[in-house]
Amino acid sequence: MLELRPNCECCDKDLPADSTSAFICSFECTFCTDCAQGVLAGRCPNCGGNFVPRPIRPARLLEKYPPSTTRKVKPEGCTRAA
Repeated sequence: MLELRPNCECCDKDLPADSTSAFICSFECTFCTDCAQGVLAGRCPNCGGNFVPRPIRPARLLEKYPPSTTRKVKPEGCTRAA
């Protein structure tokens, strides 16, 4: 089950569970559209994998399967993966 992390790891922008601006890699690292397509150029800075749009969990299932509330932010900011 996806965690649906609440924010961008680069800029800390809020990414609610129903956001269409959230992108994830296969390890669920989460980034906003601006960071994923901009500074990161489509590659995860943690694993080097590509990004896909994060799926939106149906609203009727959010109570039973709530999104994560744990925020992860890279204190050094983000740079392109090598």
